[in-house]
Amino acid sequence: MSKRKLTRRQSWRIAKIQEERSARAAKRQGSAEEQLQEGDLGPEQHGLIITHFGTQVLVEANGESKRCHFRANLGSLVAGDQVVWRDGNPYGVVVAIQPRQSALMRPDPYGDLKTVAANIDRLVIVVAPYPEPHLNLIDRYLVAAEASDIPPVILINKIDSIDERSQNAIRAIEELYPKLAYQVLRVSTHTGEGLDGLANYLSEFTSAFVGQSGVGKSSLANSLLPGINLRVGALSERQTGSHTTTNARLFHFPNGGHLIDSPGIREFGLWHMSEGEIIEAFVEFRPFLGHCKFRDCSHNSEPGCALLVALEEGKLHTSRMASYRQIISDLGGKSRN
Repeated sequence: MSKRKLTRRQSWRIAKIQEERSARAAKRQGSAEEQLQEGDLGPEQHGLIITHFGTQVLVEANGESKRCHFRANLGSLVAGDQVVWRDGNPYGVVVAIQPRQSALMRPDPYGDLKTVAANIDRLVIVVAPYPEPHLNLIDRYLVAAEASDIPPVILINKIDSIDERSQNAIRAIEELYPKLAYQVLRVSTHTGEGLDGLANYLSEFTSAFVGQSGVGKSSLANSLLPGINLRVGALSERQTGSHTTTNARLFHFPNGGHLIDSPGIREFGLWHMSEGEIIEAFVEFRPFLGHCKFRDCSHNSEPGCALLVALEEGKLHTSRMASYRQIISDLGGKSRN
């Protein structure tokens, strides 16, 4: 279909509209820059980043929220960041960021690591009877948590849906991970079983939910945070779901504690980690590391491998060794350094 030719008057009107929009944008930018040059700002105070709006952030302090610009030299600010800011009209200005105690990252479209949330102190790995929980996927989240210095907890959701077909997979989780000192909780948003205990547990922390689509992360958030109404991606007949949240945002639990929710948190990978960092994140492997006969041992079939000896003696679980090998294989031969 041929493109419609514009009249001279139509072209003039389009150009004029674009010019006016450009002028308004320049004026807004100039106003922001003027405010960033100190302007009429209040005293410095501490605040918490609730969410990010591109060139602005929402800062909470003393129970109230304020949109703020932030200085370019601060880098990227994310939900959970503790900051120093100054109030202003109409916007405040973030002038400093406090050191992060932890950070969750994922690759951006260019392959660089991007921080998606900060100062999380519990990573809640959510699984359910369906979609079928795989130990390898749980282990990947555990590795990411260990590498980020964030204590993880495994949460079995939808326990009212456990049936004959799924009970063995659930039992395997409940038998394996407590032996590795990982806490395993059970809950059902449908019946309410375990919700009070989970709310009490989370009231002490800033948490993030991670896990496969369809395990009920948004339903959990809606049950624990009345009124936020996160959209829930329904399971299809093939037992898959879809992520529905877009922006990382921090929410307050009624009884204390916080939740940071974002698909960016749910979809972080391990590709940026070295083999050495990954094996170190398998907590039960640590006592045997450095005791292999060969310094560059790949822990597959080499004689004198301390991990293989421990595996044969029943000190390591076969599924965990399989997870480690699969993760290393998926790295595509990265350096072990």
